[in-house]
Amino acid sequence: MSSHKKKEHLEKIKDAIVNAKELSDDQKSQSMKRLEEWAVEDKAFGILLEELLEVSEYFEVLLGELGLSK
Repeated sequence: MSSHKKKEHLEKIKDAIVNAKELSDDQKSQSMKRLEEWAVEDKAFGILLEELLEVSEYFEVLLGELGLSK
C-alpha cells in the first residue's frame, strides 16, 4: 500500500473516531493515541525493511516467509 493510501486510510479512521457517538471522550483519546503509536511503528518497520534490503535482497524472501513483507 502506498504511503499516500496509508495516510488517507489513517485520516478516515481518525475522522470516524472523532465522530463516533458510541465512544466516550476517554475512549476517543485512547484510540487516537494507539492509532498514532501504530502509525509510528508501521513507518519504523518500513524504514527497517528498506535498510535490511540494502544489506541483502534475501530479506525480502525471509520476511515474506514470516508473513512480514510489504
